[in-house]
Amino acid sequence: MTKTGTAGTIRGGLETWIHAGIKVWIFRALLVAAAAFMAYSWFEPWWIADVAIIKGTDDLVLHPWGVEVVRQMRVAADPDLYSMPAFFAPFTWTYFVVAMMALVASLFVNKKLSLGPVRLSIAAVLIALVGLSYLAAVGLAYGIGELRSASMEINFIGKSEYTDPMSHRKMKMVSELKDGYWYGLYAGAALFVLALLRGLFYRTPKA
Repeated sequence: MTKTGTAGTIRGGLETWIHAGIKVWIFRALLVAAAAFMAYSWFEPWWIADVAIIKGTDDLVLHPWGVEVVRQMRVAADPDLYSMPAFFAPFTWTYFVVAMMALVASLFVNKKLSLGPVRLSIAAVLIALVGLSYLAAVGLAYGIGELRSASMEINFIGKSEYTDPMSHRKMKMVSELKDGYWYGLYAGAALFVLALLRGLFYRTPKA
């Protein structure tokens, strides 16, 4: 009976540890998927504008790191409409690389951070910071776009008529948010939710 009981205990403990390991790998798979979704949204257009006098569409394309402008637009329009500070692109690319590195690190870090009586998982903190910062980046992109558009008396979203100060020509423009913007919003939210749920997947089995 003792041997049978011991064997049953060992088998039960083993099953518990296997179950716990499966949950960890499920979380890792979800985190990798969310990180990949964030990377995908990073390279997708967030906003586009089509200027009527220029052939083709997507004359202005907003990415997280700046605005892509067709050649005709660079020649004909005021640079204030699309230019960004010189530091902006290097800063945003540095952020993206650091965010990806933080997510990779969170897959392997199991230590906890003590803040008085509260103990926080370092991995969960890293994931939450990336998620919240990406949500902030998405919000800032919209806010900056609205501010710059308002200063030039055009609409960030929708139809506008713009008089270019360089050529003094009136330009009709139609602009809209693209899927990449919403993907960025969803990716940031998904990462933050995963940070909150991490403890459910990494619970240490009781002996």
